Amino acid sequence: MVLNSAHRGARSLAPENTLAAIEKGFQVGAHLWETDISVTRDGALVLFHDNTVERTTDALTRFPGRESYAVSDFTLDELRQLDAGSWFVHTDPFGQIKAGAVSAGEAESFRGLTIPTLKEGLAFTASKNWPVNLEIKTLLGSAVGFPVVEKALSEVKQSCIAPSQVFFSSFDHRLLDEIKEKAPEFAIQALIGDTGEPKNNWGDLTYDTYNANQAIITPDELRAIVARGKTVNLWTVNDPQRMQAFIEVGATTLITDFPQVLKTILAHA
Repeated sequence: MVLNSAHRGARSLAPENTLAAIEKGFQVGAHLWETDISVTRDGALVLFHDNTVERTTDALTRFPGRESYAVSDFTLDELRQLDAGSWFVHTDPFGQIKAGAVSAGEAESFRGLTIPTLKEGLAFTASKNWPVNLEIKTLLGSAVGFPVVEKALSEVKQSCIAPSQVFFSSFDHRLLDEIKEKAPEFAIQALIGDTGEPKNNWGDLTYDTYNANQAIITPDELRAIVARGKTVNLWTVNDPQRMQAFIEVGATTLITDFPQVLKTILAHA
């Protein structure tokens, strides 16, 4: 069975990586959800994708004239002051408000949403007995050298989520190797095909599971990697025709901004 993973929560229906998007992913029936772990200046782990905060918060108006808007240059308290939801209402990034898939009342409820901590995301996940894919972002700027693996493992273990329901992924494969060494009970997934790269770099196929960029993979390539005994998950698959094609040739998980669409396709596969 192909698994349906809600990318940053159901980010077509709610502001990405907020508790609202996570809950929406659960409500629409995703098998699991995917999120991003970033590090604040004071060493807190938060769920945030971008290296900087301008795109999805009101940081420019809340903290005008800062020298840096990198996540790693904000304290947790500063990040918690940001509005991480209104941008979604203003930009309607996936056209789902206009299409009526997000009601006016629901959209209004997104205003003022905050950036959640990893602990908050894990608490929701544990309450639903729901699996999660935790992508550890490559450490940049002031976060370089921070023991992110050690802290992430500690928080996951404190959440009481079964190890079988937590998957760690990263483009920084050194972090995955560290997880494998320190906590082999957790599955690791090697992210490849970062934005701007011409192809997915499978290397010497060291890892059992790869999360590959669907935009630069062909069905034949996917079929060949699967034939070599590897598990392949694909990000970010939003086109229904590509969803169908990848289901047919052996993808294990499709990570999508539209878990509500993939659910329907899987029901008829």
